[in-house]
Amino acid sequence: MANNEIIHDILIVGAGLAGTWAALAAGRAGVADIGVLSKLHPLRSHSGAAQGGIAAALNNVRPVEGTGKRGPLEPIPPGEEPVDSWELHMFDTIKGSDWLGDQDAIEILVKDAPEIIYEYEHMGCVFSRLADGRIAQRRFGGHSAPRANYSADYTGHVLLHTIHEQALRHGVKFYPEWYCLDLIIEDNICRGVVALDILHGEIYTMRARAVMFGTGGYGRAWKITSNATANTGDGVALAYKAGVPLMDMEFVQFHPTGLYGKGILMSEACRGEGGYLRNSEGDRFMEKYAPGLMELAPRDLVSRSEQTEIETGLGTGQDQQGIDLDLTHLGEEKIMTRLPQVRELALEFLGIDIIKQPVPIQPTAHYSMGGIPAKASGQVIANGEGTAVTGFYAAGECACISVHGANRLGTNSLLDASVFGRRAGIHMAEFVKNGARLYPVSGDPAALSRERLAQFTSSSGSGRVESIGKLANELKETMTRNCGVFRDQQRLQTALSVVQSLQERFKRARIMDTSKRFNTDLLAAIETDNLLIFSRVIVESALNRTESRGAHYRTDFPRRHDEQWLKHTLAHNSADGSPVLGYKSVNIDWEKYPPQERKY
Repeated sequence: MANNEIIHDILIVGAGLAGTWAALAAGRAGVADIGVLSKLHPLRSHSGAAQGGIAAALNNVRPVEGTGKRGPLEPIPPGEEPVDSWELHMFDTIKGSDWLGDQDAIEILVKDAPEIIYEYEHMGCVFSRLADGRIAQRRFGGHSAPRANYSADYTGHVLLHTIHEQALRHGVKFYPEWYCLDLIIEDNICRGVVALDILHGEIYTMRARAVMFGTGGYGRAWKITSNATANTGDGVALAYKAGVPLMDMEFVQFHPTGLYGKGILMSEACRGEGGYLRNSEGDRFMEKYAPGLMELAPRDLVSRSEQTEIETGLGTGQDQQGIDLDLTHLGEEKIMTRLPQVRELALEFLGIDIIKQPVPIQPTAHYSMGGIPAKASGQVIANGEGTAVTGFYAAGECACISVHGANRLGTNSLLDASVFGRRAGIHMAEFVKNGARLYPVSGDPAALSRERLAQFTSSSGSGRVESIGKLANELKETMTRNCGVFRDQQRLQTALSVVQSLQERFKRARIMDTSKRFNTDLLAAIETDNLLIFSRVIVESALNRTESRGAHYRTDFPRRHDEQWLKHTLAHNSADGSPVLGYKSVNIDWEKYPPQERKY
């Protein structure tokens, strides 16, 4: 190691399912020198917070005959007629995406799904089981068959632990509590990253033949969110700053069941196991909005239905801003077997025992459908023509391969991260083994990063010093109020004005802590900068899209408008920091899956 430089064949940023799968797949393919950076301990990555399941058409269970769509499930005896298929999973995903998902990528996702589940199983993943030993399955919103494979309500936790130990077994080197500060792209070639060793405060240039981002989502731009504190969209912001476009950033999913006032997720498994949503009058109001699927309609539809009930005066709680999630009829045995974590969360944070009484919930910012545009191989694309950025890959929530389009179905996220993380790892291994060069970098990128971070502790400059925490809170307030479940021209214009003002004020932001070791004030400053950068892209992309599609709902343009808007948004950075918006077509099989009205 010279001049604070570290070199690997493959360098991955992010240690969730996407990043760790990529590392494991590349290691299996024969690449020995693999490094994985994580701003947290790898097993605290946000993949571990996913609760309800991972989708695949295994055909292990079916509804008991004559009990309807929400009736009890029973095992399918071997040899009997299947109720599910990859084709049905594909159609559900396309419909859930409101026809904005790229259908070639969705086909890969659903075809790879059973294989990836059995890989997890063979690696020792602890799935919940049927009496005959097969993997248990449950219903999930927007899916027309029970295909959520689960481990009680700890599914992401067990998947992440399983894949992490396998990566360690293959010699992958992890850098826990290292923060990626900059992405180095020159002449459309990715050459490495600049990273901060959080514990010691040292900054390093890390070069590699191939770099992958698996940095997760960006829900922390909102005040009420299910996302962990670390989900500040770092990878998305760094890619954008480095000249990579961002795709479909206006599409952010609001999960229907975040704990009231906290945003902490009450898994969709609550509704998959038969939970009810009730308004202040005790009515199961989803009958008005999705009579076919009721509480198991897709997330965007359920969140809008809840918000409509709240805004028409039928919300629950002292301020009437909540909705009741009622699980009491499920009984203690089922709750303790299938939903133990959910019960623990409600008890710990609200003092409510879901066995005995309903728990208040509300829509919470949850998942990012948009992100860094990438191919199914994980290769990042530089423009609407599909030109690849040499040596740069992305997978998981930070990527937009566009299998989710305008709205993701529950249980497709763990699947997306697993399938495309593995595919990216395989492609990176081929890229490296076929003679990929280790390109030099110009100047000293680490020195440039040191100078930028030093500004946060500098006493120079005139005028009022701004508080990082206050700026971050103002951003979250305006995004929640003006760029949430419902949007319109006026609210989005307000959000844009606030974000632009915050970006100007951020130039005067300073921190008090000047220490090197584990400087959390410094991390908060970097994260807030990232939040502001991509939030502007979200708001301007949402302003420009004058239609409602999936999670992007404009009350002033309440209809989907395929003639004008059946296309992906691409936002390129400009010299003054404002996004330059362009568009690219959606990959559609017009014979098999042409766009149609989305009804449930």
